[in-house]
Amino acid sequence: MTGELSLRGLVLPVGCVRDKLLAAHRGGSKRVSIPQRNVRDTRELPAEVLSALKILPVLYVEEALQHAFKGGYPMRLSASL
Repeated sequence: MTGELSLRGLVLPVGCVRDKLLAAHRGGSKRVSIPQRNVRDTRELPAEVLSALKILPVLYVEEALQHAFKGGYPMRLSASL
């Protein structure tokens, strides 16, 4: 995992997404979450890698946690943040 969050839980874009996704593919990963703002970086990937990976774009940390845990993540942040 790599990334950065704002204080309000916004998932910020990261660098070298292409390299990270290629490494995930080589490592046998089937699903990966990436920041929504990095989706455009997936266009640089070979079709073979794109078809083998399920890429899950996330905008907020809650979405990333839902994808990371089997059965989802039970904690919900309050709207008062």
